[in-house]
Amino acid sequence: MSEPGSVPDAGASGRGVEEPGRAAEPGRTDGQRGVSGDRWVPGDRWVPGNRWDLVDGLVPDPLPRVSVIVAHYEQGDALARTLRALARQEYPPELLEVIVADDGSRHPIDVPEDVRVVRQKDRGFRLSAVRNLGVRASTGEVLCLLDADTAPEPGYVRTLTRLPALLPDAVTVGRRRHADLSRLPADAPISRAAETALREPEWLADEYARTGNLLEADDRSYRYVIGAVMACSRALFDEVGGFDESFTEYGGEDWEWTHRAWQAGAVLAHVPEAVAWHDGPDWAGREDDRRDAANTQTLRLAAAIPVAGSAGRGLLPSTPDLVVHLRGVHAAASVFVFVDSVLAAFPLARVVLDEVPDMDVLRGDPRVVQADAGGGAGSVGGGAGLLTGPGSRLAAVAGWDC
Repeated sequence: MSEPGSVPDAGASGRGVEEPGRAAEPGRTDGQRGVSGDRWVPGDRWVPGNRWDLVDGLVPDPLPRVSVIVAHYEQGDALARTLRALARQEYPPELLEVIVADDGSRHPIDVPEDVRVVRQKDRGFRLSAVRNLGVRASTGEVLCLLDADTAPEPGYVRTLTRLPALLPDAVTVGRRRHADLSRLPADAPISRAAETALREPEWLADEYARTGNLLEADDRSYRYVIGAVMACSRALFDEVGGFDESFTEYGGEDWEWTHRAWQAGAVLAHVPEAVAWHDGPDWAGREDDRRDAANTQTLRLAAAIPVAGSAGRGLLPSTPDLVVHLRGVHAAASVFVFVDSVLAAFPLARVVLDEVPDMDVLRGDPRVVQADAGGGAGSVGGGAGLLTGPGSRLAAVAGWDC
């Protein structure tokens, strides 16, 4: 079974080199990663590539403060079940903060005294915005995202947050299982959900098995990180930026965020021991017709993620996979050679010029754009020789001899 939101795969490039633009660890200079090849130095907070397995068996000491952000809209019974499950977590309660982020529910929300509620006005489906709201209100070093209809087993927070606590670049995704929770007593422990378990989605299970729980992740592995069962460090969330609030329909916002995180150097890991139970079947297993919504999600992501197999095969993506800024004014022939060389090597790149020569071949190519008056490139952002659009790789052009 193929996963939802998939464009016929033209192959994934994988990530074989360290991305430029990486922020250095505090107290280090760029390039001092503390690792060599497949080695990990005890005490270091980085691993080479996606090698999170190098810290298998290690436990963070001390444990971090964790903020659990529960996204909610008009699901009072499900929310109560999830909050009861969070109260039973095998994690020090003084280090666990629970915040319900409400997307404008019409009915009042009943929560325990130690749970905070933040709200936004009801302006339609705004899951991205309400998650960002919850994160802004939180104080934890590690963020754990849940949906109101997804109740975690007792070891969930402890196991899902271990890697982000050890490796600030880690993004972890738990095992979201499915059950008919309406058949259980309201106060039943969530571990009894197995009594009413539904079929798990094959497209997820197959990919986790193929990649060794995402140890062998590549440029398209963002598709296997589910926002309802996700954790990351606050440092990474802030570096990448929050969820894209222009997503106002079901699905896609978690994949777009994960793609940006991966491009920024995130480590992706599936943690099958971190189990949370979703009330009802997987999207693909529901009886209602979700085809239009799935197509909308696929088209939106195709425009936002310039990766082979995700973007279209023939159309130029609206988001380039590389943005290069040539600073200064140069001879027209030199600019032609520079631009032609860049686009020959990176056909989906965008080249930003401080001054575009009066040449039809350059002015007629939509991948060649004029920098704005401030030295940037408008919609793709700008900086002193560093430019990127959402999800794009970075490129610096410094000292190019034209």
